[in-house]
Amino acid sequence: MGSIRLDMTMSLDGFIAGPDDNRQAPLGDGGFRLFNWLDRRNDPGPNGQMYAEAMATGALLSGRRTYELADHWQGDHHNGVPIVVLTHDVPEGPQPGSVRFATDPQAAADQARVVAGDLDVMVHGAAAGQALLRIGQLDQLELHVVPVLLGKGRRLFDGLPAAQIELDLVRQLTGPPTDPPEQQVMHLRYLVHRS
Repeated sequence: MGSIRLDMTMSLDGFIAGPDDNRQAPLGDGGFRLFNWLDRRNDPGPNGQMYAEAMATGALLSGRRTYELADHWQGDHHNGVPIVVLTHDVPEGPQPGSVRFATDPQAAADQARVVAGDLDVMVHGAAAGQALLRIGQLDQLELHVVPVLLGKGRRLFDGLPAAQIELDLVRQLTGPPTDPPEQQVMHLRYLVHRS
């Protein structure tokens, strides 16, 4: 069975979106700056490697807010993989693609692991990542840290309780120093310690 891995791009000061994120501006004011590194997703270097690894996952587990702001990914985040959405309320009516809903983080993790089979599960969204961390169901953090200070917006780890969570850095990749400043990023992978 694969790992459940939070995959998030963030500013150096911990923001995953700028202020005022909404359906018309899903990453808020200035938030798209965080994703300039994806302009090099087809390069053979670290950015291409990170993108390929994300696209090789067997399921996506997302928080409801992220799912809504991303316009449901039109039912297909990548390659038709199942999408499990962690939510407080299951919406009525059909959803696009292979979307499933769970109102409990453990149920969401269990569903995602089953549908992913031997492949990893990619997690998107601060709330979903925090919920999985709280119950010990997040195995890894894949953080793409962009050298910019957004100063305000939505932080990745704001909702966690004041409990220490130990991590092991298992990989650190950066692009060549010749990358334009607006496309620079450091890719960090951590294993989450189990208590």
